[in-house]
Amino acid sequence: MTIKEALRDFKNMEAEATKKSEMKIYQRFIQLLSSLEKRDLSDAEVRSIEEALDAFDLKSTTRHTQKHWDKAFRQFQKFLKDTFSLTTKGYYTNLGLGLGVTFGVVFGVTVLSGLERSLGISYGIAIGMVVGLLIGRNLDAQAMASGRVI
Repeated sequence: MTIKEALRDFKNMEAEATKKSEMKIYQRFIQLLSSLEKRDLSDAEVRSIEEALDAFDLKSTTRHTQKHWDKAFRQFQKFLKDTFSLTTKGYYTNLGLGLGVTFGVVFGVTVLSGLERSLGISYGIAIGMVVGLLIGRNLDAQAMASGRVI
């Protein structure tokens, strides 16, 4: 399946969708595929992307659930990241925030243990989020500058 065909199919599914959550996942696919269509990709890269799109079984007569499309979108993003080093906007910021919160809790429990327990954890989370945000934003800016953001 070509990128144009997949784009057309997702636009049709979006038009037929009744739930807002369904429309949202279809719009994410449409935005991602539109960005890929505008990039200068080699024939080998296009073939690789089209093979990945074939795995989604868009031509199937059965109606897939939103859970299926969420999983498919994450898999497609992972494929693009692993194969072409392409990321979506804010990818590293989200990753940095998640890791920052995780390490912030550990930091709050261990290093800030002299404070009241809940206060130490709260400060740790806040510090972790700020550090994760700064690192994530920096990595997003680097990815944007090198043209790896879709």
